[in-house]
Parts: sequence; C-alpha cells; structure tokens
Amino acid sequence: MQNDKFKLRRDELLKQIGAGSIAVVHAAKECIRSDSEYYPYRQNSNFYYLTGFTEPESIAVFAPGRSKGEFILFSRKRDVTKELWHGPCAGQEGACRDFGADQAFSIEEADVLLPQLLVDRKSIDISEILHEMRLKKESYELELMRMAAEITAAGHLRAMQTCRPGMHEFELESELLYEFTRLGGRDKAFQTIVGGGANACTLHYSKNADRLIDGDLVLVDAGVEYKYYCADVTRTFPVNGKFTPKQRAIYEAVLTTQLEVINQIRPGIRFNSLQLLAERVITEHLVSLGLLKGKVGDLVAEQSFKPFFMHKIGHWLGLDVHDVGKYQTDDAWRVLEPGMVFTVEPGIYIAPDIGVRVEDNILVTENGCDVLTKMIPKTIEEIEATMKDFKKHF
Repeated sequence: MQNDKFKLRRDELLKQIGAGSIAVVHAAKECIRSDSEYYPYRQNSNFYYLTGFTEPESIAVFAPGRSKGEFILFSRKRDVTKELWHGPCAGQEGACRDFGADQAFSIEEADVLLPQLLVDRKSIDISEILHEMRLKKESYELELMRMAAEITAAGHLRAMQTCRPGMHEFELESELLYEFTRLGGRDKAFQTIVGGGANACTLHYSKNADRLIDGDLVLVDAGVEYKYYCADVTRTFPVNGKFTPKQRAIYEAVLTTQLEVINQIRPGIRFNSLQLLAERVITEHLVSLGLLKGKVGDLVAEQSFKPFFMHKIGHWLGLDVHDVGKYQTDDAWRVLEPGMVFTVEPGIYIAPDIGVRVEDNILVTENGCDVLTKMIPKTIEEIEATMKDFKKHF
C-alpha cells in the first residue's frame, strides 16, 4: 500500500468539502510529439499530492460519505501489448492495492460512470483548499526538499569549479546538469539559466548559447526536481574566478540585502515586509554606488530602484517551483508560519553588462528559519576560494 501520507491528505480534503459534495481532479495531459514519441510526462501537482499516482489518462473523484467508497480512480486498464512498448501500468487492481483507491475503473468507463457519481452532489472547486494544504510542508515533503537542495548544491558547486573563459554557456550548463543527473536529480525544476555578461540582465534568459568572456560575471539559476519537489537556486560568480572591484561592490550589495532579509524571517512576520526591507536596503546600496541620487526614503517611495531591481524578493516553493498559496488573505499580507518554504532572491541589474542575483531556499521554523541551500558558496571569499582551489589542480 502506498504511504499513508496520501490518505491523510485525502481525509483532510474530504473533511473540508463535506457531505453532499464531490470533487473531480484530472491528471495532466500527455503531450504527443508524433505517433511513437511523447514529451516527458509530469503529473499534475494537485493530482499527485492527493493520490501519488503518476500515470496519464486518469481522473480522481472524491465523494465524502459515499457508501461504496469515497476515493474513486479512473485510469488506464492493463494491456500486455502496450506495456511491452511503454512499461507496466497499475491497472484497476493496482489502483486499489497500491494507491488506496476505494474503487477503480478504466478511463474508458468515465463518460458513463462519472455523471452517475455527480448525481445529487454539489461539485466543488478544491483549488483553494489544496493550495492552503500544500503551503505548509509536512516532514516527508521537507525530506525530499532537502534532498533536492543537496543535489542542486552539488550542481552549482561543479559549475563554479569547471567555469572558465571561452566555454559556451551551454557547456557550463552541461556540467551542472551532469552533476544533477549523477546524483539522482534527473528532472529540472525549470529551464536552466546560464547568462554571462549582458545576458544576466535578462531575467528569464535561457538560450545559454554565448561564450563566457574573461572578466565577465556569469549568473546561474538552476534547480532540481527530486521526486516531484523542487529547489531553485541562483549564484553569480566571475568567469575567471576573480571579482573586479566594481563587480565586488555590486555583489556585496546584493548579498548584504539577502542576508538582512533572511535574518528577519520568522513566524509572525508578514510576507510583504521582506519585500519592503529588500527595496530599502538595495536603494541604500544604489545610492552608495552612485547609481541613484537623493534621500533613500524619497527614492523608495518613488520606486526609483525599479530599473535595477524589478522583481519580487521571492516566491513559494514546493511541488512547483512557483508553488501555490496566496500571498494575501482577507485583504492583508500573509503572516509567515512554520513549514512554509520560499525563495529569497534579491538582484541588481545594470544593463548592459552586469547582472547579479543571489537566491536561496528558506524554510520557516518554529523560532526563525533554516536556509536549505546554505551549503552552496556565496560570499566573495568562498566563491573565489572554490574556483581557485579547483583550477590550480588543472
């Protein structure tokens, strides 16, 4: 039988939607490239969260108080010929035995049976309920997120160690992805960003096609998805292993901002207070760097930092890299609670040549926070030492 964690989630959902209601959740669609080729399949996060079931062409039905069973699963029936080509599927027996379905039917029966299940029941949109459930991570989920963080850390470390002037961005990407795969992180949480020089100023740059130039910085934003749970980390470092004075000043401004924000994270703090703190600290640094002129308070009020820091301080993290959960509830910014996980990723972008971002994954704990990705070098001294120690042997 599949781990009880999925049943506990279903029980909570059934309790919240109440008798007389019904919820229907569809699996993610399978994308077909040609008659014999399929894009890599990834199950819908809500569907997986409630069932642990990873096959396409599936429908999960949740009907509180139903005498014949509250969890009904429609899925592919077993077919020896298809399984020869694509591997085994659970079938209806496996859906009950291994995934805890009270009843299971073939997906072909859904058109007839699903309308019957809906009779005399109120259909419920469970998105908000599930998003609230997913927002605070269980201990099992945190174990997987820590593993995703460890694998991601190893990939970023390898990127620092193997980076050299003249290589292409995609070559550096391949070093990072090799380490991910070698350690069991076979799925990327998102499209990897490797942006050297001016490319680092494009926030979602993903071509990764240019050469890395001696004297430039390179920004690497990458993370593993491990057993459906994501990591998301950014590190920025010099292509040749040594920061210039200008790069050092900008990098220190970003890192100082990140550390000040992380230092404030604890239960009871409102999420937007972290954004406001980041905006103020970055503005102070922009004034010190001569990039802005005026009083810090006025500049913040006028959003003068926007050309240099145009994105938010972070986002929820979990089954999705930009995970579900409201940032505001009842017209107020959400208060942080233990079990929430999110990124902290300030940046300064000075077009056309310097973009710096530093990003870590943060777990809110009972008394403060835990940086899940703290093992990845990020001070200037750590980065330069890491790159120097590796290169002197090669």
